Amino acid sequence: MPSLSPDKSGLVLTVGSTGNLGGLVLNRLIEMGKPVRALVRPGSDISKLPAGRVEIVRGDLLDRSSLDSALDGVSVIVTSAIGYSNRKEGDSLRTDTEGNSYLVDAAKKAGVSRFVFLSILSCNMAPEVPHFWAKKVTEDRLIDQKVPFVSLRPGAFIGMPWMRSAIESGMVMSPTPEGVRMTYLPAREVARVMALAVDEPRALGRRIDLGCDRPVSGPELAMIVGKLLGREIKYSPMRSYGNADMDAMVRFFQTGKYVADTTLQAKLFGPVPKIDDVVRQMLIEFGLLPA
Repeated sequence: MPSLSPDKSGLVLTVGSTGNLGGLVLNRLIEMGKPVRALVRPGSDISKLPAGRVEIVRGDLLDRSSLDSALDGVSVIVTSAIGYSNRKEGDSLRTDTEGNSYLVDAAKKAGVSRFVFLSILSCNMAPEVPHFWAKKVTEDRLIDQKVPFVSLRPGAFIGMPWMRSAIESGMVMSPTPEGVRMTYLPAREVARVMALAVDEPRALGRRIDLGCDRPVSGPELAMIVGKLLGREIKYSPMRSYGNADMDAMVRFFQTGKYVADTTLQAKLFGPVPKIDDVVRQMLIEFGLLPA
């Protein structure tokens, strides 16, 4: 096993920096004083990346030959890249399967000291959910290739833009009914932990659940929102995405297995956020509560 000492000075390669979460991670690393290089796909918009504070290299996880040059001189990889969300034209699950496999192999070849990987909560329990299982397979490959890694497994992100319109209509949409709870957390908490994981020596070689202080059901989440807004908010069951992968995810949420154990998160990265505070901040950011 490689040394567990933290790398506090080496070049960090970020993958996925043009995404919402990836941008938060990039900014966190810069605030920490890290030298950062961002791997960006050809044609991707880099206008929101902080000019002069990050080195840009063009490449693609599905172009294995582009990864070796991107990793030249890199000590740490921090990746939040995904394809399963189909955020951009041409995105697909191949990024999460082949692309991540290529990145692990390139990391092995480059001899990086740490690979900080954005996984998914309970991915090892969900072989029926393709993008969950792809994360588990990548974790296994990191171990097989003996690449020093930290795998962070967050729950569901709260505060996504579509949630605002639902709340304004008087409802909270969630896949979990009364009595079935699941873990939520804000993207900013994931970004904070991903950045800190670059240096935290006790995180190396671990799979770490990320979440808030407690899981909640859909009706409980609606109750929290309603209490904060001072009006009735109804629970609306989330039924189908019209996508086999995402529909399988919703069915998995309903098993009650999507619940984080935040003990290690708190031990390594400090107090976990409280769901009531997170919901309040979400409503402030939506402009539905005063700051």
